[in-house]
Amino acid sequence: MMSQKTRFTNREISWLEFNARVLQEAEDPNTPLLERLRFLGIFSNNLDEFYRVRVATLNRLLHYNNTHEEPIKHNPARILKEINRIDKEQQARFGKVFQVLVHKLAHEDIRLLNEKQLNPEQMKFVLDHFNQNVRSQLFPIMLSNLNADTLPDESIYLGISLINSRQPSEKERFAIIRIPTPPLSRFVILPTEKSTQYIMMLDDVIRIGLSEIFNIFGYDRLNAYTFKFTRDAELDIDNDVSKSFLEVMSESIKQRKSGAAVRLVFEKTLPAGLLQTLKKKLKITENDTLLSSGRYHNFKDFIHFPDVGRPDLRYAPTQPLNHPLLVSNESIINKIALHDVMLHYPYQSFQIIIDLLREASIDPAVKAIMMTLYRLARDSKIINALINAARNGKAVTVFMELQARFDEEANISWANKLQEEGVRLIQGIPGFKVHCKLLLIRRKEEGKSVYYANIATGNYNEETAYIYADDSLLTSHKGIVNEVNKVFHLIENKYNPPIFRHLVVSPFQMRTHLMRLINQEINQLKKGNQAHIILKVNNLVDDKIIKKLYQASKAGVRINIICRGTCTLIPGVEGQSENIEVISIVDRCLEHSRIFYFYNNGDPKYYISSADLMTRNLDNRIEVACPVYDQAIQQELETMLQIQLTDNTKARWVNHEISNTYKRETRHPQIRSQEDIYKYFAGK
Repeated sequence: MMSQKTRFTNREISWLEFNARVLQEAEDPNTPLLERLRFLGIFSNNLDEFYRVRVATLNRLLHYNNTHEEPIKHNPARILKEINRIDKEQQARFGKVFQVLVHKLAHEDIRLLNEKQLNPEQMKFVLDHFNQNVRSQLFPIMLSNLNADTLPDESIYLGISLINSRQPSEKERFAIIRIPTPPLSRFVILPTEKSTQYIMMLDDVIRIGLSEIFNIFGYDRLNAYTFKFTRDAELDIDNDVSKSFLEVMSESIKQRKSGAAVRLVFEKTLPAGLLQTLKKKLKITENDTLLSSGRYHNFKDFIHFPDVGRPDLRYAPTQPLNHPLLVSNESIINKIALHDVMLHYPYQSFQIIIDLLREASIDPAVKAIMMTLYRLARDSKIINALINAARNGKAVTVFMELQARFDEEANISWANKLQEEGVRLIQGIPGFKVHCKLLLIRRKEEGKSVYYANIATGNYNEETAYIYADDSLLTSHKGIVNEVNKVFHLIENKYNPPIFRHLVVSPFQMRTHLMRLINQEINQLKKGNQAHIILKVNNLVDDKIIKKLYQASKAGVRINIICRGTCTLIPGVEGQSENIEVISIVDRCLEHSRIFYFYNNGDPKYYISSADLMTRNLDNRIEVACPVYDQAIQQELETMLQIQLTDNTKARWVNHEISNTYKRETRHPQIRSQEDIYKYFAGK
């Protein structure tokens, strides 16, 4: 019998392998130069969130093991040690890539300068900029006075050594300054000289101006070193029933800002005395991550590297396509009444959803709109459309998920705004996130209520819809729309689960339904029929689902998995998973859709879903998988899946002997699935 070790790979290690695929995009010379910088920013931002959530959780488990007589079965200390080893290796790769990109920028006449590389004219410009724009944003804190609980962790800091050479008896003192981004940009653009664009990091601008701040106190020897730290960002939610869920979430977010530090990253030249003082102030222990690194941190800022007037160094823009069935200036609702429509972002325009809400808000026959919201754009047109509908007299009901990680504050603000405008807000279910993406419109037609629904794999967010690959079904199918209505009643009534015959809803039936569908493929194979499963997900980590897939593989069922992120299933193991292939596609757009395909003896079943195959999605969230009945849409999904399965440009093998090797197959023409899918829809 296979040991547990060979049946599953560790979830955290698998996530780090996913982030390594993001780093590969920064390393890839075929990726446009400024996009390579953006991928460095994405890698850095991903890693910050990983430490704030996953590593913070492991630290909590480690503390539990150390303080309880019966420790949990996992070994958090071993996992943390392995995470730190991989992180150190990846940071070394990261640093090399950054240096390569700096040289390539210089070759393109885009030069990053530090404070020691300025000519006199540039120095004057930088000092003027410092005094006019930067100085007023700087608020030094003497390290001896610091209460680290009040220090925000999403910033970078300069740790400053202060020496008064005229007073040799005076001890070296330390101060810190937050790099003020926001409100300032991390990048300062200097005047162009002879067609060369010069850019300077705000960190280095502040280094130049330090004497303007500290000389008046007698300090004449100043040295500055960058550092950043990461806090535990998990929310401890109070179960006080006397408080509204809005109040509970607001208080939890405040507590997050003083969470325990779990990582300290610092410039490798930072003096030992300053390092020891920082560790003491931040309460960094031997169990936390301590990493010496290069001069610059918080590379997430490179996601927004300045526009230097070089479109040739970025991906060529692609215009979202119009859907062939939805003609401009015609009613979307009337089209949905005739046949189902599937939108595929970012290949097709999210604007259709905005237009649908606008139409519903002024259509006299529309009586009610219901919607679930999880993550929204900063200046959300969705919110504006719902408020407009309420002002037009529609009964608008919204479930706003207040527990959307790192969007809690924004969602609380949106929830308050909606309530102020007369939108009815459904309160959350403590302990259960509502992650499904649903929109329901009720019209009065010939005296009867008629429903129109949208079921999507991704958020109602017009910003991310341009860079996230998602699927979104518009339908008037009576069975489906009536069950979407049931989901809203379920959320509102806090657990009186109805019977679903079309939708598959977590936490009530999705796990058992998927198990049943896998068993059906096994049984078809035993009867001598073909069997095939395709699963496209962001994450696959649920042990029970994986064991069932292993069982299907051992029976001979062919299984293809497209998993962008974390995957704990190990494919290609003889006697266990030799019939399973797992690939991951990382490219200019984020693969985000979830599609489940089962061959079903020649009568394929297709589902789109908001749910990944994770225990939390199957057991602790309200999720929806929606069947796709329209044969034309089924054909679209099949074509998209086949293009992705044959991708030999951006697809990598997952959990193979050599991690993250590209799926290069010379017998095929070059297939880059995101480009080919766009061409497919453009051709339609």
